[in-house]
Amino acid sequence: MSNGKIFLNGLIKENPTFVLFLGMCPTLATTTSAINGLSMGLCTMAVLVCTNFVISCIKNITPDKVHIPVFIVVIAAFVSILQMFMSAYAPDSINKALGIYIPLIVVNCIILGRAESFACKHTPVASILDGLGIGLGFTIALTILGCIRELLGAGSLFGVHLLPDVMNIILFVLPPGAFLSLGYLVAIINKVKSNKD
Repeated sequence: MSNGKIFLNGLIKENPTFVLFLGMCPTLATTTSAINGLSMGLCTMAVLVCTNFVISCIKNITPDKVHIPVFIVVIAAFVSILQMFMSAYAPDSINKALGIYIPLIVVNCIILGRAESFACKHTPVASILDGLGIGLGFTIALTILGCIRELLGAGSLFGVHLLPDVMNIILFVLPPGAFLSLGYLVAIINKVKSNKD
């Protein structure tokens, strides 16, 4: 598989949110606004790229019996670094909104799944590209979902008010709105894909 196909694979064919339905907890919980969705996606992508690279580099020296615990330690190390970086530099509003979901990246099935299915079988360069593709696909999905929920629920986009308050549908910034928005998005994507076939 060429490097271009590896990168595009995560954006379209194996999109973790719209195709594989992985990482649903942060997808549904953090997408109350576009900026939260974008931030969560970028955080996950950063950990995914770094983890894929390190796991690809150490795959030949890691015994098969302990490779899952080693993967989790590597992921946890990068999540800890990310959490310290965010505490120091990220705005308080983003830190507060993402809260517990940053440490939960350690057990995000997208990252562990890519480590197991891709990074431990391919070169470091291919693993970085895979991490970028899957991470960017996840980021785009969370941002789109956050845009829809924020626009319909709060009448704004990235904090800029676009619609009058009387048009707000508060349901969309509540948990049920996440399920509704994701369900409709997946239905639209599946309809477009079936029309192309």
